[in-house]
Formats: sequence, structure tokens, C-alpha cells
Amino acid sequence: MRIKKFVRSWKYPSILLSSIGISSIGEWVYFIALNLIVLDMMGVLAVSGLYILRALSTLFTNIWSGSLIDRLNKKHLMVWLTIFQAVFIALLPLLSSLWAIYGIVFFISIASSMYEPTSMTYITKLIPPDQRKRFNSLRSLIDSGAFVTGPAIAGMMFMIGTPNFAIYINAIALFLSALITLFMPNIEKNDFIETKDEKINLKVLKNDWKLVVDFSRKHVYIMVIYLLFSAVMVLATAVDSLEAAFSTEVLSLSERDYGFLVSIAGVGIVVGALVNIIIVKKVATSWLIGLGSLMVSIGYMIYAFSGNFLIAAIGFFILSFSMAFINTGFYTFYQNNVPVKVMGRVGSVYGFIEAFFIIIGTTIFGIMAELISIQFVVISGTLIMFAVTIILFIFNMQPSKAGFYSEKNQTQTSDTV
Repeated sequence: MRIKKFVRSWKYPSILLSSIGISSIGEWVYFIALNLIVLDMMGVLAVSGLYILRALSTLFTNIWSGSLIDRLNKKHLMVWLTIFQAVFIALLPLLSSLWAIYGIVFFISIASSMYEPTSMTYITKLIPPDQRKRFNSLRSLIDSGAFVTGPAIAGMMFMIGTPNFAIYINAIALFLSALITLFMPNIEKNDFIETKDEKINLKVLKNDWKLVVDFSRKHVYIMVIYLLFSAVMVLATAVDSLEAAFSTEVLSLSERDYGFLVSIAGVGIVVGALVNIIIVKKVATSWLIGLGSLMVSIGYMIYAFSGNFLIAAIGFFILSFSMAFINTGFYTFYQNNVPVKVMGRVGSVYGFIEAFFIIIGTTIFGIMAELISIQFVVISGTLIMFAVTIILFIFNMQPSKAGFYSEKNQTQTSDTV
């Protein structure tokens, strides 16, 4: 009976994880193939434009997408967003103009940016609080596996076909993901969505942003943890943007050694995700976030202060190993403490802020690296990150805030915003 109950309780989460896995691997295949297509057409500068375009699309989308997400049926929206991406990705090989490709990629990125907060809300409503840590740990494993297998699958496709072939295969995979999502329960079928009939205009957007500000004022601790976590991600992205230059120019690593270093990071991600699955039920969410973030920053510091390949590899392994813990902890904390009826708006607004600072931080780090030195900037960035993670750790470990990390926390179902 216990086995039957377990299988029944994990039926839909397993289907959802399968859909997420297909999408995650497909995203790697798509973007690697797209990079090669654009590189062949216009060169390295055009490829850099793709990264800028993705960041800009995130900024553009997050201004309004949360208002739309909270007013629509999440399952239906997830299906249509996936189909939208599949159709537009299938169009890419037919285009010969770089600007046309940029335009299509911009729309694909909009759908991708909307999918994340939509799926987060759906997952929160579908998965009971006592299963969320386990689900999030499995999701981290799938994302980690995609990080390793995605490029490998892309490489195999390039061996038997072309980047265009890989693009088409990815479009088919996304259609399959949408089909799988159709089998998920329509958990909002009988829900009354209070705001669903409102038309999205400037007044509505202004009121929704005000709602997020009011929520932040009433739930300061939740937003402090969110912002500190985002600060760690911003600094990590800014440091990562200088990773290749630091490895080759400061550490004097060859391209082969740098490739091996990246492979070690991939191994660390997968190993960390596996260990995370084993221990996740025994470790408090607060420790996953607090200690996980500290270990990430320590890994970055070891890398920044390294003088040879071995020390750099140790740093890379530690930081990548720790990522699964901090992500699992934060996702669980977020799901347990942000009400589902405003989760789309809260996630989008704060996602906008994070994306904005990622662009600013990456730009500042790049300029400082040119004006001062890459080594100085990387070391400074990791020291700032370490200071932020210490603050995050202190906030996580406050005994008076233990309720925020309890699996019995039912804040997300509350009507209080």
C-alpha cells in the first residue's frame, strides 16, 4: 500500500520533471546550434548580440508578464508558451537575415522568460509542501544533467547532421514537452482567479507593481532573503563573464586546460545534485541556502586566488558542487512563503530587478577589467560575494525565523498579501 501511495503521489511530479528535462536539454541544443549558425553568418560580434538580446528580452518581458501570468490558467499558458517557442525555433533555419533571426530570438526569449515564473507557480500549487524539497532537488539534478548532456547531445547532432538539423530536433522535442504537459492536471480548473477579466494596461501594471511593493513592505524578511540570493547570482554572473579571460590570461591556461576546467565544473554540478537528493530530507532549508551560498562563494574565492590549474579546479568543483543546494533551498523557501495568487507578479518584478543588475554588473566588471586588471576585478567580485553570503547565512540562521523554512509553512495558500 505504501508503494502504491508513493507511486500515486509522484505520478504527476514525475511527468512534470520529464517535461522540464526535455525543455532543459533542448534549450542547450538550441542555443549552441544558434550560436554556430550566427557565427557562420556574421562572426563573433553577432554571437555576443544574442546574449545581449536575451538579457534585454528578460527586462522587457518581466515588466508586464507577471500581471498576465497571475490572470491566466497556468497549465494552458505553459502549453502555449512551449508550442510558441517550438514554432518560432522551427522558423530559424529558414531565415537568411541576421536581423530577422534576432527578431525571432527576441520573441523566443520572451516566451522562455514567461515560462519560468509560470511553471514556478504551477509547481507550487501542484506539489504539497512536504514534497517540495525533494522535487526541487530532483529538478536541480535534471538541470545539472542538462548542463552536461545538452552540449554533448548537440555535439552528436552536429556530427550526424548540421546545426539546422539540431534546431529542428529541438523544435520537435518542445512539441513533445507541450504534449506531456497536456497530461498534467488542470489544478486551476475550478479556481476563481479574481483578476483574470482585467485588461492589461498601464494602470493595471502600475497597481500590480504597487502590490509587489506593498507585499515587500509587509514581508520584509522574505524579500531580504530574495534580494540577497539575487545579489549572489548577479555577482556570480558578473564574475563568470570574465572566467575565460581570467583562466587564459591570468592563470595562463591553454584552451585545452580551460575546456578541462569547464568539464570539472560539470562533474561538480552533477555530483552536487546527486548528493543533494540523498541528504535533502535531512537538511533544513535554511542550511541549504545559508551554507550552500557560503560554499559557492568560497569556491569562487579559491578560483580567484588560485595560481595554477589544480587550485583553480578545486575552486571550480566546490562552487559548482554547491549550486544544487542553494538552488533547492531557495526554490523551496520561495514556494513556501510567497502566495501563489501573486507569485507571478512578485517573481517577474524581482526577476526584472535581477536582470537589470546583471546587465549593469557585467558591464561594470567588463569596463573595470579593461581599465584596471582582470585579476583585481575577479578577486574584488568574489570578496564582495563572500561578504554577501555571510550576511545571507546570518539571516538564514536566526532561530526566530525558523518558521519561514518549515515544510509545514502554509503561507503560500494564505489570502493575505
